[in-house]
Amino acid sequence: MNKQEAIQEMYKGNYEGLHRRIKMNRDNFIYAAIVTGSLDLIRDLPEGDEIDMCEERKEGEKREKKTVLSLLKVKLGNVSNQLEQAIPNSSIEKLNTLTLSIFAIINEDDVLKIIN
Repeated sequence: MNKQEAIQEMYKGNYEGLHRRIKMNRDNFIYAAIVTGSLDLIRDLPEGDEIDMCEERKEGEKREKKTVLSLLKVKLGNVSNQLEQAIPNSSIEKLNTLTLSIFAIINEDDVLKIIN
């Protein structure tokens, strides 16, 4: 994937398009992240000429799930063990829906309706 393709995918918010590529040139990835303002994607990049996008995606999903759980703890206070276990097991699509609905959430039942 070249720089232009990577930038287009990041601007579109199409990280799936990036992740479909198994490996990507490290410099192209860094350049695209800088141009699109996605600097959080390059903080902990592994060394080497190529980036394994599958591994980067898994790490990004873990960070995203931790962030969503942190937001819910701020919004709701303490959360149940059930919810703490449900968030990491949820799909990214459901977590995106949850994130967009964060202001409408009043209690854990609202969260569970979205992610189940």
